[in-house]
Amino acid sequence: MDHRPDHRAQIRDFLATRRAKLTPEQVGLPTSGRRRVPGLRREEVAVLAGVSTEWYTRLEKGHIGGVSEEVLDAVAQALRLGQDERTYLFDLARAARPARRAPSRRKDVQVPPRVQWLLDSMTMSAAWVRNGRADIVACNALARALLAPVFDSPATTRYGRANLPRYVFLDPASRRFFVDWDEAAVISAALLRAEAGREPHDRALRDLVGELSTLSTEFRGQWAAHDVRIRHDGGKRLWHPQVGELELTYQSLDLPISDRTRHGLTIYTAEPGSTSEERLKLLASLAATQPAHPTR
Repeated sequence: MDHRPDHRAQIRDFLATRRAKLTPEQVGLPTSGRRRVPGLRREEVAVLAGVSTEWYTRLEKGHIGGVSEEVLDAVAQALRLGQDERTYLFDLARAARPARRAPSRRKDVQVPPRVQWLLDSMTMSAAWVRNGRADIVACNALARALLAPVFDSPATTRYGRANLPRYVFLDPASRRFFVDWDEAAVISAALLRAEAGREPHDRALRDLVGELSTLSTEFRGQWAAHDVRIRHDGGKRLWHPQVGELELTYQSLDLPISDRTRHGLTIYTAEPGSTSEERLKLLASLAATQPAHPTR
């Protein structure tokens, strides 16, 4: 199947949405009268990047395959792209280059026992492994207890595996579990958008995006924003049905299990001495008395 037309649309929409977020004042350009559309004009981006308007217009139409890294970097600087956005732009350019052979189909891999041992050794932190589609493929007991609303959701039982974006956008209960649901929605869609740039031929990812786009108005809006997120860390507020509200910090790290697919390790913990730490300890003790559950 030829993916190039859709790929060109991704490039076009990404560059256009980034351009729309900037004003002439932000980049040191003079303003002249009223503008019919928000943001910079194409010719203004071309000036900032040091290329011709015709050339930048062609680039924004998706013709990016033969563009040098130096020019891409100049465009990224002109559009004030963040590091994650710059990486995404380079991923799109890499995927647009003609392939010498048909891309191989990605295959999910089993999490090796050593990784599960690592997870199980973390008794006071909730730790789990996710793939690029944000399926939870392994976790420790505390993560299973902390994310019980996700694992027990109809959105999980229907498909046989916990998937965070599917839970966020398709289960109404997620709006209670994620205290800052709007932020969770933005991050979930942005992580999938970045993965789509890295792995444009991942059929399972395309199916997931298609499903969410069909069933969730909120997801369609977030997907159309073309925001991307690669580095994933910060604070999170959760409301857990057993212990109440939790204020946690989390860090995600790349986990090189296989060169065929991408995995990340996510760790949630609480500030020492805080109420949330006491509640997390309570949840850990409750989890220790309950039978083990499969990751699904």
